[in-house]
Amino acid sequence: MAESDNILTRLHDLLLYVVPQLNRFPRDQKFVLGDRIETKLLEVQEHCLRAYYSRDKRAHLLEANLTLEVTRHLIRLAHGLRLVSNHTYGVLAEKVDEVGRMIGGWLKAPAGARTFLSAPFAAL
Repeated sequence: MAESDNILTRLHDLLLYVVPQLNRFPRDQKFVLGDRIETKLLEVQEHCLRAYYSRDKRAHLLEANLTLEVTRHLIRLAHGLRLVSNHTYGVLAEKVDEVGRMIGGWLKAPAGARTFLSAPFAAL
């Protein structure tokens, strides 16, 4: 895995994709559902950073995983309300699933093993 393919880079790419999509939401949903999706993704990013710098990685990774699951449901709701197109929903689902797989892999990795976050700021 290349240095630029760490979990923070994937979250950054996801945020770069999702923020312009959220700005297209109607005004009544932009500041409710759109803001909530963006906030949850930023929380996932924060939990991953905390996990990288913490001794107790598991607790932060479990929080990141739970927050990502909430985000999945919010994105599904936005799609159900027709706030995002089928194509956009597919891209978002793929990107969120990829981040989820990376978090899951990090959770299963033995302590001290090279993780998906080996170089947290390599691409930033």
